[in-house]
Amino acid sequence: MTTTADDVRTIALSLPDTAEKLAWGHPTFRVAGKIFAGLGDDDTTMGVKCPMEDRAELIASEPEKFFTREGHDNHYAWVRVRLAALEDTGELRAILADSWRQAAPRKLLDAHPELTP
Repeated sequence: MTTTADDVRTIALSLPDTAEKLAWGHPTFRVAGKIFAGLGDDDTTMGVKCPMEDRAELIASEPEKFFTREGHDNHYAWVRVRLAALEDTGELRAILADSWRQAAPRKLLDAHPELTP
C-alpha cells in the first residue's frame, strides 16, 4: 500500500502539540512554532528535519527513498522523502517522530518519553 499525503497529515497531527500551517503555499507541520515536516509540491514527497552530518549517508543508503533538491537544500538540515518508497505507515511514523523530536522543546520531549527511541 502506498503511503499518501493524508497519511502524513494524520500521523503528524497525532504527535503532541502539532499544528498544520500553510507556508510557501504548502502544508507544514509545526511543534512549538518550529517546522518539522512539510509536504512537497505534488503531495508525493515530504521534507523532514535531518542532521546535516547524517544526510549524505542516509541518501547514499536508500537513494530511491531519500533525496535533496540541489541548490535549494544544500544549506538546511532537511532531507526529502518519496512517500511511495516507504514500506508502510510504521516507517512514516518513525520518520515523522524523529523529525518532531528534533524540533520539539526539551520540556515537551520530557513529557512524552513514549516518543523517545
